[in-house]
Amino acid sequence: MSVALKGFRLLGFFFLAVGALGIALPLLPTTPFVLLSAACFARSSERWHRWLLANETFGPMIRNWEQNRCISRRVKAIGLVSMLLVGGYSLGFAVDSLAARVVGGILLLLGMATVLYIPSCPRSPGD
Repeated sequence: MSVALKGFRLLGFFFLAVGALGIALPLLPTTPFVLLSAACFARSSERWHRWLLANETFGPMIRNWEQNRCISRRVKAIGLVSMLLVGGYSLGFAVDSLAARVVGGILLLLGMATVLYIPSCPRSPGD
């Protein structure tokens, strides 16, 4: 296996671990890291890419992205609400410095804008 393939595989595991942490830590987004992990595995390990696609938690969002270049409305809503709640709490109560609040507010707005910018998947008839 070439160095590049090993590097992509290593990055795939790293991004998957960060994405998995994002499930429990709302400040850490799950979706972009899982999508990065899938992209790395698609280039380095068919086995791990297939495993991600078959995964009950991550598979649907990866398939949506790979097939339609979109993220479900549900995933976007959960992401926006968790960013707003945790980011709002952090900016309002956990950060004392005005400079840190300004920087945190800008980062929060950029994160939310990014989620809103990514296309939403069309609604299916059962939605």
